[in-house]
Amino acid sequence: MERGNHTVTEFILLGFSTDPVMQMVLFVLFLGVYSLTLLGNTTLIILICNDSRLHTPMYFFIGNLSFLDLWYSSVYTPKILVTCISEDKSISFAGCLSQFFFSAGLAYSECYLLAAMAYDRYAAISNPLLYSQAMSRKLCFSLVIYSYTGGFVNAIILTSNTFTLDFCGDNVIDDFFCDVPPLIKLACDVKESYQSVLYFLLASNVITPTLLILASYLFIIAAILRIHSTQGRLKAFSTCSSHLISVTLYYGSILYIYSRPSSSYSLKRDKMVSTFYTVLFPMLNPMIYSLRNKDVKEALRKLFKLAPSNV
Repeated sequence: MERGNHTVTEFILLGFSTDPVMQMVLFVLFLGVYSLTLLGNTTLIILICNDSRLHTPMYFFIGNLSFLDLWYSSVYTPKILVTCISEDKSISFAGCLSQFFFSAGLAYSECYLLAAMAYDRYAAISNPLLYSQAMSRKLCFSLVIYSYTGGFVNAIILTSNTFTLDFCGDNVIDDFFCDVPPLIKLACDVKESYQSVLYFLLASNVITPTLLILASYLFIIAAILRIHSTQGRLKAFSTCSSHLISVTLYYGSILYIYSRPSSSYSLKRDKMVSTFYTVLFPMLNPMIYSLRNKDVKEALRKLFKLAPSNV
C-alpha cells in the first residue's frame, strides 16, 4: 500500500491520551476490565460444561457467546495495554489488517448469534413442552456454525475492500484499534462503491439480524399474552430479560457508529462508543446472564462447594 512515494508498512495508534499519568491510569482500568472479562466468561463456560442442569439449548448459546466475548476482547485489549505503557504506538500493516479482520468477523458472528438466541427464547416460551425437540442438538450446532460462517465471510468482504483503499494521507490512526471510521479518514478517496459495500454489510449483518430479533420478540409477546396468570407472564418474560438487555446494548452501539455516512464520523465521540462494545460489553455479558439466574448461581455453588444461600 503506497502513500505518496512511500509504502505504508505500519500505522500509529494514538489511543486515548498522550499524557503519561493518564496512560497509566487507563492501563490499570483496562487491565482490570480485561481480567474481569477473562474471569467472568471463562467461569461461565466452565459452569455450563460441568453442570448437567445447564446442558440446555439456552446455555449452549450463552456458552458460545462467552467464547465469542473472550476472543473478541482479546483481539483489542492486549494491544491497548501495550499502547498505554509503551512509547512505541505503532502497529504493522499486517497486524492492523489481522486485527480488523478478526474484530469484524467476531462482531458479525455475535450479531447472528444474538438473533439465534432470540429464536431460542421464542421456541422456549411459545411451546415449552416441545422445546427440546424444537431446539435439537443438530439445530443448535447448525445455528452456531452459520453464525461464524456468515460473520467471517462478510469480514473477508469488508477487510478486502478496506485494505485496498489508497491511504495517501497520514498513517496516524486517531483511535485505539484499527476500525472503519479512522481508516476511512486516512484514505485519499472513498468511492461510492465502498460506501455501498458498507451499507450492504450493515444490512446483512446488523439490520437483518435486528429484524429477526424484533420478529422473534413480537411472537414472544404474543405467546406471553396468551398466558393467563400474571406470575406465569412475569416468569416467561424474565427468561428473555437478559437477552433483551444484551441485544439493546450491543446493537445500539454498533448501529450508532456504522449506520451513518462516512462523512459524519466523529472520531472522538465514536472512540468512546466503540470502547463500550469492544472492551466493556464482553465484561458485562457474564454479569447480565448470571446475576439473576438461579441455575448459574447453583452451579457456581456446586463448583466451589458452597452452602446454599437463603437470600
